[in-house]
Amino acid sequence: MLSNFWLLIYVLTSSFFFTSHSYNNKCLRHQEILLLQFRDELIFNSTLSTKLVRWNESGECCLWHGVECDASGYVVSLQLDDEAISGGIGDSSSLFRFKYLQKLNLAYNFFYHTDVYTGLAIPKGIGNLIYLTHLNLSYAGFDGQVPSEISTLTRLASLDISGYGYIIPEKPNLEMLVKNLTELRELYLDDVRITSLHERKNWGHIISSHLPNLTSLSLSYCNLFGPLPKSFWQLHSLSILRLDGNDLSAVALDDLFTNFPSLTTLTLSDCKLNGSIPSTFGNLTKLIHVDLSSNHFTGSLPSTLFANLTKLIHVDLAMNSLTGSLSSTFFEGLSNLLHLYLLGNSFSGNIPRSLFALPSLLELVLSNNQFNGTFQLNHLQSLPNLTVLGLSGNSLSVDVGNFNSSSSGGFQLKVLDLASCNLSKFPDFIKYLDLERLDLSNNHIGGEIPSWVWGAQLEHLDLSFNLFTHMQKPYLIPASLRFLSLDSNQLKGKLQLPIPLESQLQYIDIANNSLSGELQLPIPFMSNVEDLFLADNNLSGSIPTSLCNATHLRVLDLSGNILSGSIPPCLLGNFFALDLSRNNISGDIPDDFSMGCTLQYINLNNNSLEGKIPRSLSSCLLMYMNVGNNMLNDTFPCMLAPSLLALVLHSNRFHGYLRCHINWPNLQILDVSSNNFSGSLESINFSSWTAMMLPSDGKLRGGTYGSMYSSIVTLTMKGQVVELPYIRLDFCTIDLSSNNFYGKIPNAIGDLTSLHQLNFSHNSLNGIIPKSFGQLKNLESLDLSVNQLAGPIPEELGGLTFLSKLNLSYNKFVGAIPKGRQIQTFSADSFQGNPGLCGFPLDINCINTNVPPPGFDENGEEKREIEWEYVCAAVGYVVGVGSIVWLLLFCRSFREKYFGKIEEVVEDMFIARDMRRRRARRAAAAMNRVRRQ
Repeated sequence: MLSNFWLLIYVLTSSFFFTSHSYNNKCLRHQEILLLQFRDELIFNSTLSTKLVRWNESGECCLWHGVECDASGYVVSLQLDDEAISGGIGDSSSLFRFKYLQKLNLAYNFFYHTDVYTGLAIPKGIGNLIYLTHLNLSYAGFDGQVPSEISTLTRLASLDISGYGYIIPEKPNLEMLVKNLTELRELYLDDVRITSLHERKNWGHIISSHLPNLTSLSLSYCNLFGPLPKSFWQLHSLSILRLDGNDLSAVALDDLFTNFPSLTTLTLSDCKLNGSIPSTFGNLTKLIHVDLSSNHFTGSLPSTLFANLTKLIHVDLAMNSLTGSLSSTFFEGLSNLLHLYLLGNSFSGNIPRSLFALPSLLELVLSNNQFNGTFQLNHLQSLPNLTVLGLSGNSLSVDVGNFNSSSSGGFQLKVLDLASCNLSKFPDFIKYLDLERLDLSNNHIGGEIPSWVWGAQLEHLDLSFNLFTHMQKPYLIPASLRFLSLDSNQLKGKLQLPIPLESQLQYIDIANNSLSGELQLPIPFMSNVEDLFLADNNLSGSIPTSLCNATHLRVLDLSGNILSGSIPPCLLGNFFALDLSRNNISGDIPDDFSMGCTLQYINLNNNSLEGKIPRSLSSCLLMYMNVGNNMLNDTFPCMLAPSLLALVLHSNRFHGYLRCHINWPNLQILDVSSNNFSGSLESINFSSWTAMMLPSDGKLRGGTYGSMYSSIVTLTMKGQVVELPYIRLDFCTIDLSSNNFYGKIPNAIGDLTSLHQLNFSHNSLNGIIPKSFGQLKNLESLDLSVNQLAGPIPEELGGLTFLSKLNLSYNKFVGAIPKGRQIQTFSADSFQGNPGLCGFPLDINCINTNVPPPGFDENGEEKREIEWEYVCAAVGYVVGVGSIVWLLLFCRSFREKYFGKIEEVVEDMFIARDMRRRRARRAAAAMNRVRRQ
């Protein structure tokens, strides 16, 4: 009887599930028609689509990929994320006729204007889907204001509208968006631009007041700031909290770590958090994923920080300022840990042994710290699942030991970073690994690069800054390789890189070696290359035209070789940076820069180029141009774009004035020394160079390309040629030396407060040094030598405490040399050739320092004395002319004689003219008679 009962239950249950399944597969005809209409309205890439491309009438629509139906056959879920959909969705789209739709996912598509690739607005028809409980439009390509219609979807439990183009304006604002969504449990607004300053500050109150039941909150990079209210700590149900990229410096971390006991995911990367990590962090016992990277945390970590966090899988504390050593038991108990990132801190001491008792560990990155001692690679045998190991940039010595056995072939390592680890030999165990990334840079490894290093899966290889001399043959660069850096070694001979036709190589750096012979680059070599660095070798011959076939090339650096010939015009395409400096290149610079030119950096310094600066360069948004040390003969290139940061023209044959109708508000470096420029300095609009007026903050500026390229700026500083690896925001220099400038130094120079170097030497300047020079508090070098400047040296120069080079020699300065802590450190050479100067460091004592120098007043200003010779001449002229006019008006006899004399002179002039005409006629008549005879 009992067995029959269970049999009945089984039959009923089976019947129920069978019936449910049948209903779920039953496709209503009008729903199928709607789905097909919706598919036909969309533009999508059929080769990338995995769902839409399979929708057809041959099967049940409820079983189509991305479609779910309820028991009645109505479509309740559309999962169309990552379907390569482009174009837009109109408000009348068939999508909005699925009236029972509960879940809609259109994330990671391309809803752009197909012609201009700008995002389209989220369709307002979304408000028709009143049964929606889950809406995901994240990173779908939509743009503009988040529509208020979303706030009417009161059944929403999950909302994700993350994306770079989305905006939540002041009206309708964030509060209007969420206040009606009381059922919401998950809210994701990453990268959404909230424009209201009030809401960016009070976001915590808005969220906690209207959404008290949230379990997931993600507001990364929304430009939020300010402290969090007490009401925010009442969100006890939160399990996921992501606030990366906001300013949370005013948030009390103790409250954060104490009030959210249910947190499983906490990411606060790049939030300007500071101070030490409090021990209350250990209260988050359910934590699985934590990211506190890229903040300003300092101090050491509490020894029991992870003692109770046994569920941790992912820990990221990278890029902070954490210090101290980690005890050998620091990571005990974290048996679930998969990822650990501590790079970019200042941890010291030995690497904790407890790390090697974590058998599940997949990624271990300890690079760029101060760990010391010897690291035994044998420790890796206890981490068989490890795929990523980063130990670069420490004070470690890596001991390979007996790890050079084939037993290491059982390891799963894909990424191995051992840069700056004091290695002197190439570790043999690497041959048994199937690596994707290998970094052995900045070690002491010499000899040959073994052929087995070119693994079939290798994508990134960095062997730079070693002592390699050659490559073991035969070898073949794998098609998978994308990044190759062999720079700063001792490689010799011809450049030979056997690269397959299907190569994916994008970045090549073999600079600073001893490669020789003609530069020859086969076409396969350049098929996908974007960055090519062959600088500072001994490569010769002309620049190969095969470079013109490198359609993806953006950065080309061939500087410091012995290349000759001219610049191929086809090179001036879509480069970002071109460096051909320090070669033997001749001829003209081709005038072939096209409209829309992307060139930002060009360095042709130290060649034998002639002619003019190409006028087509005006099509480029140049930031840096160096054509110094050539034989160019032109006027100042006024056509360059206002984006210019640095312009170097020194040691050429430029001439004319520096007056231009265009301004360069970003200009920080100007070097036109050793040319034939002329004109008055007062005609130059220094006041328009606003970048030279910025306050000092030490930040870097411009000149980088994908973090791989740094614009090296060559300058003459303090009498020496130096190369700056980058341009700081606060570094500015002007060098107008060795030209033909004249006139006075403008007071406006004193407004350029970011100036670090100023050189006006070897010109014909006169007048005085403006007192405004006292405002140049960052000035390190000042050279005004060999001019005709006069007057006293202003006392304000004594207050320039950063001044380390000063040359005022061979002028006409007079009076006492100012006193000051810095100016007193200069030798007499800085002031020689000024006979009127006295005081230290000269051997001439000042007799009476209270008496101003001749020709100057007590304030050091030039006196405006009366030039009596000009006054006397003017008075004599006025008296003479006035006497003649008086006699003509009031003396009749004088007037008659004066005008009579004028008549005689006029008559004599006319009589003489008539006599010359008669003589000419007689001479002509005589010549005619001679011809007739």
